[in-house]
Amino acid sequence: MTESTLAKPDQMVSVRTLFGIDSDLMVPAFSERDDHVPEIDSAYRFNPDVTLAILAGFSRDRRVMVQGLHGTGKSTHIEQVAARLNWPCVRVNLDGHISRLDLVGKDTIVIREGLQVTEFQEGIVPWALQRPVALIFDEYDAGRPDVMFVIQRILERDGKFTLLDQNRVIRPHPYFRLFATSNTVGLGNATGMYHGTQVLNHAQIDRWNIVASLNYLPAEEEIAIVLARVPGKDNEKGRKLIAAMVAVADLTRKGFAAGDLSTLMSPRTVITWAENCEIFRNPSVAFRLSFLNKCDEAERPIVAEYFQRCFGTELEESFIHGGETA
Repeated sequence: MTESTLAKPDQMVSVRTLFGIDSDLMVPAFSERDDHVPEIDSAYRFNPDVTLAILAGFSRDRRVMVQGLHGTGKSTHIEQVAARLNWPCVRVNLDGHISRLDLVGKDTIVIREGLQVTEFQEGIVPWALQRPVALIFDEYDAGRPDVMFVIQRILERDGKFTLLDQNRVIRPHPYFRLFATSNTVGLGNATGMYHGTQVLNHAQIDRWNIVASLNYLPAEEEIAIVLARVPGKDNEKGRKLIAAMVAVADLTRKGFAAGDLSTLMSPRTVITWAENCEIFRNPSVAFRLSFLNKCDEAERPIVAEYFQRCFGTELEESFIHGGETA
């Protein structure tokens, strides 16, 4: 990012014009894109409430966390808002391999004028803090405790960050923005679906100014997204097929909510199913390979029953075909 520390938004854009949301909010934006700006996905569907929460983060420097089940498009939602604002954006996945040194920085050996010298190499946090960048911490509830306390420093109101190794205090760029996504709200793996998530320090959760919840889209919008991803199905027969797929997915979500299933179909899985239909030319085979084989063996007859309701076709795993185990 050339002269990135001096860059700042150079225009104000209307939320109503840019996102079609009934709001008078004006948001700062960049007129030119750079390499860190995500590509615009014209097929993406925005949730109005979550979009306004994210836009509040960009316009008023609020720390925003987006929470929701897998496959709802939490990270993509933030990226697509940034893409339309031409705002540079960097995602960091807080998996178990991300360490404090990755975030803060470390001493490295480099060659200068033919000699080996030790230099401090900044991590992603001090690098982003000094630039007009939207930093997204993905899988926030999976971060290690020592890593999370590094992040806690920049959640304060002034957000100053101290590099102890350098005896230097970094003041955040006026247009640095911070976001996070999580499957839980910091209470750990309560449902059994998200192995590896942590119980987060409540004092840290309390520092997030806005927590938005992103749920699955209405059926009509989910169908539109799948058709946009798999344009080969955008015909009368294909639309009926996708509508039936989304109906199966909705039944798995209701079954999960009722405690009948331990897993569910996300929109991502429905898209994968539709893509696999293009390969195997058989919805039943594609369904088995895309989702059914991921389910607990004892629950497959229930999932097969959902399929039969929507497609009128029995699967081998159904109760009728002996799918129920003694």
